[in-house]
Amino acid sequence: MSTKRARVITAAAAGTLTLATAASVAGVTLSASTAAAGTTDAYLTSVSGNAAAIKAAHYDNGSTSAQQMVNSSKTLAMRAEHQQEVAAEKAAAAKAAEAAKAKAAAKAEAAKAAKARAAANAAVKKKAAAATPSGSPRQIAQQMLGKYGWSSSQFSCLNPLWEHESGWSVTAENPSSGAYGIPQALPGSQMATAGGDWHTNAATQIKWGLTYIQGRYGSPCGAWAHEQSAGWY
Repeated sequence: MSTKRARVITAAAAGTLTLATAASVAGVTLSASTAAAGTTDAYLTSVSGNAAAIKAAHYDNGSTSAQQMVNSSKTLAMRAEHQQEVAAEKAAAAKAAEAAKAKAAAKAEAAKAAKARAAANAAVKKKAAAATPSGSPRQIAQQMLGKYGWSSSQFSCLNPLWEHESGWSVTAENPSSGAYGIPQALPGSQMATAGGDWHTNAATQIKWGLTYIQGRYGSPCGAWAHEQSAGWY
């Protein structure tokens, strides 16, 4: 009897037997202890206590495992959330870097285009400046003859023509007719077709005058011939 009791107590203390095993051991013990009625109550009390302890230990172990599983799940969820946040931050940083790179490239391209435009404008101005005649009114006229397809010999006719008309004066004005400028345009405002500065710019007046001569007489010598015969051109 004492040996069987020791087995039950040992199993309960170790927590390795299930509730069913403990109950089975208790049943065997009760069957064997029928002859000793004086010790039955104390023995049953001990078995019941051990069974309760086994059951409590079983449930405690189950609760601990469940809690560990919950904690583990929370940890995994937090870790996954953190990884997602890190990935999102990296993606945002990469996107910002790409946008900054594109902006810098666009800025560089715009600067390059602006530089090219400035160079082109400078070239146009330089060409225009080189093409614009300079010097005295007579020198300007000589430089412009070739643009109308005339040789320099035509100046021998143009020079006396405008000398007679205006003395090559930009501000010459006929008090009777109101003709104005080197070519004595009538009215003087006609020369606005050659430039807005027709009042004071010799090149503008000469340009208009040569265009007029080409259209009406074909050449300065043709205009001079008419001037000599009619007194005007």
